Amino acid sequence: MTSTSKAAAIVGVAESDEIGLVPHKSALAHHAEAAHNALEDAGLTRNDVDGLLTAGYVNYDLADYLGIAPRYTDTTTVGGASFVIHVGHAVNAIANGLCEVALITHGQAGRSSRVPIPRDPNLPSAMYEMPYGMIGMPINYSMAATRYMHQYGEDRARQAMAEIAVSTRKWAQLNPKAMMRDPMTFDDYHNSRWIAWPFHLLDCCLVTDHGAAVVLTTPERARSLRHRPVWIEGAGEALSHMNMSQMEDFTATSARDSAARAYSMAGMGPGEMEMAMIYDSFTYTAAVTAEMLGLTPRGEGASLWAGDDARPGGRFPVNTNGGGLSFSHSGMYGMMLLVEAQRQLARSAVGLPGRQVEARSAVVNGTGGSLSTTATLVLTAD
Repeated sequence: MTSTSKAAAIVGVAESDEIGLVPHKSALAHHAEAAHNALEDAGLTRNDVDGLLTAGYVNYDLADYLGIAPRYTDTTTVGGASFVIHVGHAVNAIANGLCEVALITHGQAGRSSRVPIPRDPNLPSAMYEMPYGMIGMPINYSMAATRYMHQYGEDRARQAMAEIAVSTRKWAQLNPKAMMRDPMTFDDYHNSRWIAWPFHLLDCCLVTDHGAAVVLTTPERARSLRHRPVWIEGAGEALSHMNMSQMEDFTATSARDSAARAYSMAGMGPGEMEMAMIYDSFTYTAAVTAEMLGLTPRGEGASLWAGDDARPGGRFPVNTNGGGLSFSHSGMYGMMLLVEAQRQLARSAVGLPGRQVEARSAVVNGTGGSLSTTATLVLTAD
């Protein structure tokens, strides 16, 4: 198979205009605003777009809304990993001449439209898991975290999760758009209310209305645009299960496989990464993913955040916008990982004190479902 490493570059990123509780805007409005802003950031217009990728059937509504007729579309929908997967798909499409300018969008009114999730009684989870209380992500993820604690030590794991929450908040304090910017101490973390043991409130991601978009194009076109290209050196995706009862090992995720594929394509390894954007729907998600990405040994995931290494000014910045824990999480957070990685590697994180880092490579990993689907990218600065 022909390698598609560096066959395309990210050339523009942006968020929707408002974040938080935005009841006067639909999910589609967040998609459209983000799309417009990202194309403007790249120095392109909607007329340049011939590839459109997003999670769900809003793809088609968005095409109508923007007045475009793309020749390549992708509606892969696997939760928070979707948009990271879309990048890999867009690279393949560009490399094979299926499109030249790919627009990937995200928008959700996650905060404004919170309603009970309808459950199809015919789904396996409804028949075999919900009767036993496995309802919702905090419960599903807490079950995995509990097993991790049993295997690697409760006290050690609990302090580790606190390290992740506190370190991530320090980045959020430097981000004017972050929803939670108050200083956080370890006491603040441990005293926050319980959600689903062993998760405190501050172990869990936010729920916001928000959107974002990224633009990819060919190497030739990328070099003529506004920002330095950010190259997709490697991409990998993996699916291990959907229902928690089918998860083979609660202390390992399919990111082990998606990362191996991304590193192999890039011809690089975890030791060559200088920065990480890791999906943090929960502190546990970030810890176990760090292990799967090869950034720490098994059982020591949170050591990545210990001390000052992952914090502002540290040697290995992680989630430099404040992450899903303190910045924003509209339901499928993977898009924000891409936006932040591009801004750092393209050196375009202007006006955001403290967030500009000197890294020239980054590993990005999205997680979807109940630790179910993963997607990994290896990105490099031009």
